[in-house]
Amino acid sequence: MTGGPNRIANRVARRILAHHSKSFAFAGRLLPAWCRDDAAALYAWCRRCDDAVDGPRDMAMRAAAVAKLRVELARIYGAGVESDSVLAGFQEIVRRHAIPRRWAEDLVDGMAMDVGTVRYRTFDQLLLYCYRAAGTVGLMMAHIMGVRDPLALRRAADLGIAMQLTNICRDVAEDGARDRIYLPADVLEGCRRLRDPGGEVGRAVAELLRRADDFYASADAALPALPLRCAIGIRAARLIYADIGRVIARRHFDVRAGRAVVSRGRKTWLALRALFGSLWALGADFVRGRRVELGRSL
Repeated sequence: MTGGPNRIANRVARRILAHHSKSFAFAGRLLPAWCRDDAAALYAWCRRCDDAVDGPRDMAMRAAAVAKLRVELARIYGAGVESDSVLAGFQEIVRRHAIPRRWAEDLVDGMAMDVGTVRYRTFDQLLLYCYRAAGTVGLMMAHIMGVRDPLALRRAADLGIAMQLTNICRDVAEDGARDRIYLPADVLEGCRRLRDPGGEVGRAVAELLRRADDFYASADAALPALPLRCAIGIRAARLIYADIGRVIARRHFDVRAGRAVVSRGRKTWLALRALFGSLWALGADFVRGRRVELGRSL
């Protein structure tokens, strides 16, 4: 992205990222320069979609906002050139990286799931939402970084799902004020039968965080598929986001305790863990490769 309009789109995207997500902005600094602006452009478009349904209180206005997102997406994948900085930035990376349209459409479908009153009967229904709202972001980020292997892409989607589950656990009270209850009825019912004195909601949050850990673990297996600098940045984002769950657990899963945040000092420590973890994984892969080569030569 080297032209004048693209430089403007870059600045706008970086400003949106820095304002809305301290965790992603922190981890994004660890990405290589060729990837950093593209990641910010993707985030800016995703934030535009999210704000479209989070801003309006009226259901009809939210539905109209989603319809507008679909029109914008058709233009982004069309032959024209967008003038809006956020749309232009996303259009540029869509074309340069050949990001499949179905992933972007799935994300907008996820936004549509937030238009009305939100209630989920089963965990599987919640997983569909998490895939659409955030698993798609993992897929698009992986594509930007050059990943094409189907299994690695699936694990990239798992990282997005894990982060969305963490988001849901962090924002239970805030979402409830919007009449959005993401905690699935089957998980709540299971916790109710346990008769935990801490309350079914706290137990449900603990259970969703446990399931998020499974998705984080799945995503870890795909990190070696990324270029080293990308792996460091993504591993840092993964560790920082998962650490939100640690903060929630320290508060005994009390959803009324305020927004859980990870301190800057803790983020720095986790970034160092990401660096050394990625280098360790690279060394382990090298040793395994050498062993395979030696085995073949014997």
